[in-house]
Amino acid sequence: MTTIASDLPDDPSSISSWITFLLALSCGLIVANIYYAQPLVGPIAAELGLSPKAAGLVVTMTQIGYGAGLFFIVPLGDLVENRRLVLSVMSLGALALATASFATHTLPFFLAMLCVGLGSVTVQILMPYAGHLAPEQIRGQVIGNVMTGLMIGILLARPVSSFIASVSSWHTVYALSAAVMVLLTLLLRYALPARKPQVRLGYGALLASMLHLARTTPVLQRRALYQASLFAAFNLFWTTVPLVLAGPDFRMSQSGIALFALAGVGGAIISPVAGRIADRGWTRPATAIAMLMTTLGFGLTLLSAPGSTLALAAFVIAAIAIDAGVQGNVTLGYRALFMLGAEHRSRLNGLYMTTFFLAGALGSAIGVWAYTRGGWPLAASIGGVLPLLTLIYLATE
Repeated sequence: MTTIASDLPDDPSSISSWITFLLALSCGLIVANIYYAQPLVGPIAAELGLSPKAAGLVVTMTQIGYGAGLFFIVPLGDLVENRRLVLSVMSLGALALATASFATHTLPFFLAMLCVGLGSVTVQILMPYAGHLAPEQIRGQVIGNVMTGLMIGILLARPVSSFIASVSSWHTVYALSAAVMVLLTLLLRYALPARKPQVRLGYGALLASMLHLARTTPVLQRRALYQASLFAAFNLFWTTVPLVLAGPDFRMSQSGIALFALAGVGGAIISPVAGRIADRGWTRPATAIAMLMTTLGFGLTLLSAPGSTLALAAFVIAAIAIDAGVQGNVTLGYRALFMLGAEHRSRLNGLYMTTFFLAGALGSAIGVWAYTRGGWPLAASIGGVLPLLTLIYLATE
């Protein structure tokens, strides 16, 4: 007999440690699909005959699909039975990954990557789903645990795809991921309880209601702006630092940069801590700490002579601090938004994610521009100032 979780009331016994672990694992495995391509751009472009200018589309197409899915698919979590929606979107992603693994021409590959991005928004359906299943008193803790899985997936995706491609090919990366998605879809089909939303709107009205929510929900406006600032700084850091490490001061290889990227995993452990802090009602001071950690991370990298061992250690500590600040803040934001009511959690999540996803793309662009104009000092200065400006805005809350 199928269990159906209604919107109200929240059942204190409605989520188990196993379900929490499964949601965290699922988010990590699914979100990794967005990032597998980043270290594989070179071999993919060479095999498909892409010019250097067109090579960037390998990653861009996935991001376009993900951005579109945030706005047009994620809100359906307030309208469509959640388990069925999850399985449907995951199936699209698995089919797209399989298509990418067999692609030998540009157009099929780009279309497949667009659909990989669409399928990957499953994680943003699962986040409010986890918030619904969790009782109010531990909602932040559960969201933090699921966020940890998601962040580990993001941070491990690049080195894993690099390793698999080095012993086989980029086709194998997508073939294996497609197989994992099929197995995960079957597991979620049998393990997750169904959840039927109570909202009764047409799809057009659902999307139109998001504009109303954006205008009339101060918590959303503030939390989206806070996270947009920090996520722009985060993307600025992770877009620019590989250029610094590969440059004349450090001369690190790609494998060395991949190992450096693993430092960010240390910051992912902050999400459950942030969730517990939010459950205690300390969201505002924790937000301020997250902003200060991000700023201090950038500042630390400017204190040592470029290329020195001490400078490299500073970059490692900065990576952990910036990741911890950004991931802690996003968890605080999720918890605040998911306390506003079950009936519009998915729409709030779609707006929240879309806002800081766009800010992250802008942060990457600003980082590359700043690095070409003034090197790492200019890029780090911009990255460090963004959270400070937001901290001033936080003071008006």
